[in-house]
Amino acid sequence: MSDPVGKLPSELDQLPDRDTEETAEWAASLDAVAQAAGTRRAEYLLRRTLQHAEAAGLALPKLLETDYVNTIPTAAEPEFPGDEEMEARITAWNRWNAAAMVTRGSKYGVGGHIATFASAAWLYETGFQHFFRGKEADGSGDQLYIQGHASPGIYARAFLDGRISEQQLDNFRQESGGNGLPSYPHPRRLPWLWEFPTVSMGLGPLSAIYQARFNRYLQNRSIKDTANSHVWAFLGDGEMDEPESTAALALASREQLDNLTFVINCNLQRLDGPVRANFRVVQELEAQFRGAGWNVIKSLWGSAWDELFQLDTTGALVRRLREVPDAQFQTYATRDVAYIRQHFFGANADLVQLAGVLSDAKIAECFHSSRGGHEPRKVYAAYKAALEHKGAPTVILAQTVKGYTLGAGFESKNANHQMKKLTIDEFKDMRDLLGLPIPDSAFADGQVPYGHPGANSPEVQYLNERRAALGGPAPARKVKHVALPAPADRSFAPLLKGSGKQEMATTMAFVRLVKDLMRDKETGKRWVPIVPDEARTFGMESLFPSAGIYSPLGQTYEPVDRDQLMYYKEAKDGQILNEGITEAGAMADFIAACTSYATHGEPMIPFYIFYSMFGWQRTADQMWQLADQLGKGFIVGATAGRTTLTGEGLQHADGHSHLIASTNPASLNYDPAFAYEIAVIVKDGLRRMYGEQPEDVFYYLTVYNEPKVQPAMPEGVEEGILKGLYRFNTAADLAEAAPAADAPKVQLMASGTAIHWILEAQKLLAAEWNVAADVWSATSWGELRREALECDEALLRGEVRTPYVTRALEGVTSPVLAVSDWMRQVPDQISQWVEQDYTSLGTDGFGLSDTREGARRHFGVDAQSIVVAALAQLARRGEVPASAVKEARERYGL
Repeated sequence: MSDPVGKLPSELDQLPDRDTEETAEWAASLDAVAQAAGTRRAEYLLRRTLQHAEAAGLALPKLLETDYVNTIPTAAEPEFPGDEEMEARITAWNRWNAAAMVTRGSKYGVGGHIATFASAAWLYETGFQHFFRGKEADGSGDQLYIQGHASPGIYARAFLDGRISEQQLDNFRQESGGNGLPSYPHPRRLPWLWEFPTVSMGLGPLSAIYQARFNRYLQNRSIKDTANSHVWAFLGDGEMDEPESTAALALASREQLDNLTFVINCNLQRLDGPVRANFRVVQELEAQFRGAGWNVIKSLWGSAWDELFQLDTTGALVRRLREVPDAQFQTYATRDVAYIRQHFFGANADLVQLAGVLSDAKIAECFHSSRGGHEPRKVYAAYKAALEHKGAPTVILAQTVKGYTLGAGFESKNANHQMKKLTIDEFKDMRDLLGLPIPDSAFADGQVPYGHPGANSPEVQYLNERRAALGGPAPARKVKHVALPAPADRSFAPLLKGSGKQEMATTMAFVRLVKDLMRDKETGKRWVPIVPDEARTFGMESLFPSAGIYSPLGQTYEPVDRDQLMYYKEAKDGQILNEGITEAGAMADFIAACTSYATHGEPMIPFYIFYSMFGWQRTADQMWQLADQLGKGFIVGATAGRTTLTGEGLQHADGHSHLIASTNPASLNYDPAFAYEIAVIVKDGLRRMYGEQPEDVFYYLTVYNEPKVQPAMPEGVEEGILKGLYRFNTAADLAEAAPAADAPKVQLMASGTAIHWILEAQKLLAAEWNVAADVWSATSWGELRREALECDEALLRGEVRTPYVTRALEGVTSPVLAVSDWMRQVPDQISQWVEQDYTSLGTDGFGLSDTREGARRHFGVDAQSIVVAALAQLARRGEVPASAVKEARERYGL
């Protein structure tokens, strides 16, 4: 048999064929089938052969796409263990109250979404009735990532089980009075119900993967038995377009996270219209997940389709389903039977013949409503198969109709995501469809009523019994506070006493501190170092052999540097999470670790260290997710500042992270200048986040890669370090060239590495210009501002409080010059509460590649530039001659 004309070479051409005659026979057989029975029969046989080979465990590439039918045929569905009629009534009440809540709220203009839950109701209810483990059983229960726009349905269920009142339903999206419900899953706003914030689309699936991975991390490190915890992520098909949604699919497969299930509600619609108007999103997602190594279960068609598939003896129906684009199928769901007969079945003679034996009622049922995601038996079969599958995560692609049961005005309409209410007549139609006992008189005031069968009704009893069997209500967030003992002071002592004559960057100081803290007998195992692939940049390689890098497989190879002291060691119980080049993945890991105190009752102490430019700038949305989820831990922006990272240039020169961080209310932001400041801040952070009265905050510290001699901590500065400002020294403390007693004075204030520039400027001012400068370390511009704002708010309540920054500078009559390696808006955060003449220097604009000295001269923040700026301030006040400013500029080459 000759090769086909134009055949491209493949990897098979590189493998020896040990039996060319047998190979030719197989090829001839395939040709014969194609000639005798047609190419479609040949295709079918090949697909079945590949499926058989996969089931037999042969090492062949998997099919990335299967036919557009259910993975689990009706005949293979397991017996449904529940009372279908009872569960249908419970689901009907939840559908009603979800729609009523949003409609009633629309009169206040607060909005809401109805169509998403309407399509996904059975996806949730089947899980709540039969699968989702609660928090009151042994272990941690399951973790549920609820699709944000489905929140009204979850509130409706909590209303049915008595956890939410009718008044709260009426306060949906009206929280300021203190008894309302947040629009979406927000743990900070409703911490007893919601565990995970999910409406920033794309972050939910990413976080779910890393949550499942962190569950295994806790298990493998013998910190918590999480074997019975399963992570369920409910997602929309449109949401899968977000890059974060699929960014970690390979990780989930690589680490065999069979404790994870994605449930993707494939209603074929996103917010404005079809997800894949000219294509088929289900098939695309199947190929994407299968290619990444996931187990894929499709639940597309309801039982009404069984008759159609049985009649499809030629395969014409299956082929037609594979070729119809999503937007056209959406149209079928809204058009009459005549249209469907013409445009769907009229495509070929086989389909015309099939349609001839179908009633109009059967066609309408199939195309208008019968979907796999709307039938509890099919959803149950998919969920059960997902839990039983081992060795890989599972994704369930469940097809639904967006707006299902809401009537013809909602179902499959492009605009239904933005439609906020039903009319009274539409509610009556919905009532009749769902069979709810709500009389017409209940609408007498023109308002749609809530419905409840009664606290002692069979529906509520059944619901409560099912939840009790599964471990209590869900979703639910339960926190059992476990205070961690404070680490021994000896861990902090080396930084407090300084480095002597040795130079040490503050990045290294922080890493050394954590290394010592990880040796603590009580809390050392709870530290979770997280780094996105640049541990060596931050001097963390010393942790590799001692703490180990986490890998569920351990180390299956001999590392190339095994003969070195600090070799690359992976271990199943490794402590370090080295995530590769993925800041988003590292942040997702960080969030899982930061919230372990709530999710698992096991407080962990994560620190996530990264190139400072690639933290807040790249993953600020996840920082908000962290705050919303009430996470606790240390974010460390290493190689901080715009001028300390020499040579790297614009994209690596960070001058704005502190400004972005200042927008997050839960982030306590510090820019320490010295190693001892880091020790004080970390020690207090451990107390505030993990002590007897824990606060729902996290810390952002910036540390620098510029080696400097680290001084010992002066006495009495701890309060100032934590509040954000203290006087480091005065002009009188200078050992040489102290200015005259009546010399003009200026206050130099700096954070981070800029403290060294003003210390040099202090000496120049004294020695060359007879100006006395005091030096202040501003460890946190943000905390100074936060406390000052609190004082302003207190004033509105009639309470007079003076901000700390104002009190710290009380009695100072000389001007203040603030300097940092950040843009000027960072130190300018405190300007309105500084009563003295205040100005600032900073590194505004884009970064550039140069030496540190060259970059600082470029931005005008080096010691000489600071001297000129200080003289200019004093000249404006008439305290030095104006000629001194001109002379200084010329002397320093400015």
